[in-house]
This record gives sequence, structure tokens and C-alpha cells, in this order.
Amino acid sequence: MKKLALHWQIIIGLALGLIYGLIAANAGWQDFTADWIAPWGKIFINMLKMIAVPLVLISLINGISGLKDVSQLSSMGGKTIGIYIATTVMAITIGLVTVNLIKPGNSFSDEVKQELVSQNAQKTLETGEKANAQKNSGPLQFLVDMVPENIFLSAGDNRNMLQVIFFALMFGIALIISPDQSKVEPIKKFFDGANEVILKMVDIIMYFAPIGVFALLGNIMVELAGDDPAAAVEILKGLGVYSFTVVLSLAIMVFLMYPLILKFLAGYSYRRFFQGIAPAQLLAFSTSSSAATLPLTMERCEEKLGVSNKVASFVLPLGATINMDGTSCYQAVAAVFIAQVYGMDLGLSEQLTIVLTATLASIGSAAVPGAGIIMLAIVLGAVGIPLEGISLIFAVDRILDMCRTVVNVTGDATVATIVAKTENELIPHPVER
Repeated sequence: MKKLALHWQIIIGLALGLIYGLIAANAGWQDFTADWIAPWGKIFINMLKMIAVPLVLISLINGISGLKDVSQLSSMGGKTIGIYIATTVMAITIGLVTVNLIKPGNSFSDEVKQELVSQNAQKTLETGEKANAQKNSGPLQFLVDMVPENIFLSAGDNRNMLQVIFFALMFGIALIISPDQSKVEPIKKFFDGANEVILKMVDIIMYFAPIGVFALLGNIMVELAGDDPAAAVEILKGLGVYSFTVVLSLAIMVFLMYPLILKFLAGYSYRRFFQGIAPAQLLAFSTSSSAATLPLTMERCEEKLGVSNKVASFVLPLGATINMDGTSCYQAVAAVFIAQVYGMDLGLSEQLTIVLTATLASIGSAAVPGAGIIMLAIVLGAVGIPLEGISLIFAVDRILDMCRTVVNVTGDATVATIVAKTENELIPHPVER
């Protein structure tokens, strides 16, 4: 296994996890899987979360402290946020076009719809409560949430990554503008050395990746099947067209839009990009979390794509927090799909509202599994679609969450490559550590 490239190891883990999950679901091994298989997936996720905050904090401070002045940071920040917003709007537009052409809601049977609504009534209620809390928090709440009261408490919760980024930005800027650079030079060297250690810890964690993704996917398959695999298959068939529409929209982003953007804005090879980022994409698929995948994304961008540490340490953590192209695309498809099921005809103004709301919601969406479903509730409320409609898609949301996380991570890497090119920080032939 050690001689195989990391992405092949992860693919083998995914394949074995899928096979095991199918066998376990039909053999009634639910308890065995929960007791002896699922914990290994949880351990892997915990290790990734363990390293995420130190990685973001140390690498971001290290990257910023290496800049010449604050103007270089503002230039990079403006480009990064501008491109992230542009790709998000593009993703939402693709989702809307696809769902309006295929019209998956028209092929949904009444029997399956009623079954899903009754099964997921409690989840719908919980999602609605969370969405209302998010919606009623005030127009500037996102700015309030950005500034930490206590950086140590923020660092202890992966959901507060934006607060960690804010602290790291302030710390790094303070290092740059300190009048006596001789005094702060030891601090810069400390973070430079700490960054090397953190990246090596990422390498160690990745040795466990094949086992982790096997356990994650195997457990997911068993949970989806439940106690009645045959019934689960019937429900999945009823949601097949909807799932196809979401996956098609996401595939257009990954295999058409991102390569074109890279080619025209960075002159970057499609093949080299996908070879470099493939392990991060596979890990994103198995974890459903761009935050958990962040350590590997940063490592692959620096070592395989040639993105400098200065750019990667700023663009990628920010992207894992505010850039959710896959989530935004999914929200557009899901909102129109639910409207179609309820017989609602959304006009141009309603669909433009979806574009605006989904863009803003994606910025506030946490980089953790299942966060997109809460943001979807806000999008539905903005155009008057019944919140109960969310229950229609709960059955396949876990699988689609895995797919849209791949797009989120790919988008982050794409933007990092483009920003590195425009900042002359793209190394043509990177040397591996």
C-alpha cells in the first residue's frame, strides 16, 4: 500500500467501504458496523479536525508574516473574495439552468413524497428552528460573529474557523508593521518551524486515510439502508432524477467551468491540476467536510500544484469558510425542485432572489457535514417555498453532501491557483517536502 499513490489508496478504501456497506446492509450487520467499523471513521475525522485549527492559525500567520507589506495582503484579499463570489454566482446559475431544463420535481410520485414527509417531520422542525435563528440574527451579525471574544474558545470549536482566521490576520499584520523587526524575527522563525511540523503531522494522518474512508463509507451505506434495505432502494429510485440533476450540475462545475477558468486565467494544465488535487477530492467525498479536508488541500496545493505557502495559507482557509460553490449549486437545484413538487412556478424575480440569497447563505455556511440543509431553509423562506419540502430530500442529502463537498474543495484549489498566478506566487515545478 505504501508504494501506491495516496489517491489510489483512498480509491481502494472507498471501493472496499462500498462493498462492505452493501454486504453489511443485506446481512444485518448494523450493530457490528456501529460498534467495530464506524469508530475508525470517527477517529479519522477527529484527527483531521484536531489538526485543522493549528494548521490554519500557524500557516496563515506564517504566510502573512512573509509578505513585504500590508498592501500586498489587501491586493491578494480583494482578488480572492472577488473570484470566490464570481464562482459562487456561476455555480448557482448552472444549478438553476439545469433544474429548469430537467424538471426533476415533475417525476416525483405522491406516494414517495408522503412517505418522506412523514419519516422526516422531526428533522424538518429542527432545521426550521435553526434557520429562523440564523435569519433573525440581524444584517450585521456575520461581522459580529467574525470577531472572537476569546480566541482560545474559538480555537476549540471548528465551527468558529472564521474567528481563528480573523485573529491570525491581525497577528500576522502586527508582525509586518512592527517598527522593530529585529525583536519579532524570532517569532517569525518560530511560526516558520511550526508550519513545517504541522505539515509533517498532516502526512502522518494521511497514512490512516484509506482505513478512515473505508469505515466512513461502509457506515454510511449501512445507515442509508436501515432495517429495510429494499424500502430504502425504492425511495432512492424515486429521488433518482433529482439526484442526477444535482450531480450533473456539480459535474459541470468540476469538469467544465473550473478547467476553463484555470486555462484562461492561469494557463494551467487540466491534467496536472486534477492529478494534484485528486486525493483531496476523494477525502472531501468521504468526509463531507471542506474544513476536515483543509489540511490535505493545503498540502496538495503547495506540493503538487505549485501554489506558494503565502497564497495557500491565506486563500484556502478563507475558502473553506466562505466559498461553497457546491453547496450553492445544490441549494439552487433543491429549491426549484421542491417548488416543482409543490406545483409552484418560480419566475425570473424569484430565481434571481435564489441567486442572491444562496450566495449570501454560502458565505455563512459552516464547513461541516449537513450545514447546507440549514442554509437551504433560508433560501426557501426567501422565495416563499414551504419549509416542509426539505423533508423530501433528506433521504439522499448525505450522499449529495459528499458530492457537493468535492466541488467546494475543487473550487478552493482553483481560486488558490489563479490568485497565485496573478501574484507571481505559482511555482512551475514544485519540489515535494
